[in-house]
Amino acid sequence: MAEIKVPELAESITEGTIAQWLKNPGDKVEKGEYLLEVETDKVNVELTAEFSGVLKELYKESGDTVQVGETIGVIDESGQTSNSESSVTDEVKAEESKPEAKEEATTQEEKKQRTIASPAARKLARERGIDLEKVQTVDPLGRVRKQDVEAHNEDQASQPSASKSSQQSAAPKSVPQVQEDPNKPVERVKMSRRRQTIANRLVEVQQTAAMLTTFNEVDMSAVMEVRKRRKDKFYEQHDVRLGFMSFFTKAVVAALKQYPLLNAEIQGNEILMKKFYDIGIAVSAPEGLVVPVVRDADRLNFAGIEGEIMNLATKARDNKLSLSDLQGGTFTITNGGVFGSLLSTPILNGPQVGILGMHKIQLRPVAIDEERMENRPMMYIALSYDHRIVDGKEAVSFLATVKALLEDPESLLLEG
Repeated sequence: MAEIKVPELAESITEGTIAQWLKNPGDKVEKGEYLLEVETDKVNVELTAEFSGVLKELYKESGDTVQVGETIGVIDESGQTSNSESSVTDEVKAEESKPEAKEEATTQEEKKQRTIASPAARKLARERGIDLEKVQTVDPLGRVRKQDVEAHNEDQASQPSASKSSQQSAAPKSVPQVQEDPNKPVERVKMSRRRQTIANRLVEVQQTAAMLTTFNEVDMSAVMEVRKRRKDKFYEQHDVRLGFMSFFTKAVVAALKQYPLLNAEIQGNEILMKKFYDIGIAVSAPEGLVVPVVRDADRLNFAGIEGEIMNLATKARDNKLSLSDLQGGTFTITNGGVFGSLLSTPILNGPQVGILGMHKIQLRPVAIDEERMENRPMMYIALSYDHRIVDGKEAVSFLATVKALLEDPESLLLEG
């Protein structure tokens, strides 16, 4: 037998959560074939089989937390399944040698083990105190799946209250039993490891940083005119589209050079002044918000920035980001405008001390002079900052600089 162990996932990561098994007990596996997906604090990792054979047994199921180096299953390299004649014979002999008093309980346990069910189905049945033998399945092979257990539980809910009480008493004590109104359905969903990490870090930032937000607005007329005039040629030359994010990244880098404390970090009683510009770009991914980093943004031209952002966004959507893509940013830009947000207060991406929030571009009447009004494409921008090392004057000046650069976008080409 070959053990399936959790390998080193990445530097500083010692545990993860099994997102899903891609193989079931009894399935044949080839060396190098994907076995399961493990969710860590930042990325999902697909683990492959190190041996060929038959997946004999799973020690851990979907949703279980596993440690690096832990054995989570076994592969039978001989190719024999767990239902082989020798295995059954050994089990019968073992049963005959056990005391008579335990015979009934052991028989029931064997019965449960013989039921073919997915790990997720077994876990859900265990949590809800459901006997897998009583669960009906539509699978042609007779395998019980998670949806079968859920359907069985709904059938139980429609039974008389006396029956419900007996089922509830059989459920594990660790699962709180809530009297639910059948006319007000609810669904209880476990938070993913990444969502738990996001939640914990956001709360931690608000508890440890003296966070304030200052606002301004940008007339996007000039940026939109440049983009409209140059976008076709830009795409022909660089095979990437000219978006707004490259303008904002350039403006942010230029402003950070003038106000370096916004590109710093607090470490104990010291301020770590960073002389490089790795700009995090917040991206909405299926598992939650992630912030991949555009490295050395000050050394990239518009095409380089747009290409890197497109690459990182694609990896985020496909859940292919590596830890190196997410670590070490010095400042973050987030764009709630793509979802229609008109104004918001972004939360710091610790340990960074500054984050710029972009918002929806909206036509608004603007006073050109004392006599004229014009409708202009305006965007509210927000800078959240850590007041422990960034004073209000510096924060307001930083945001005013970003505004000035965006309203004169050709000046971004002259910034070193």
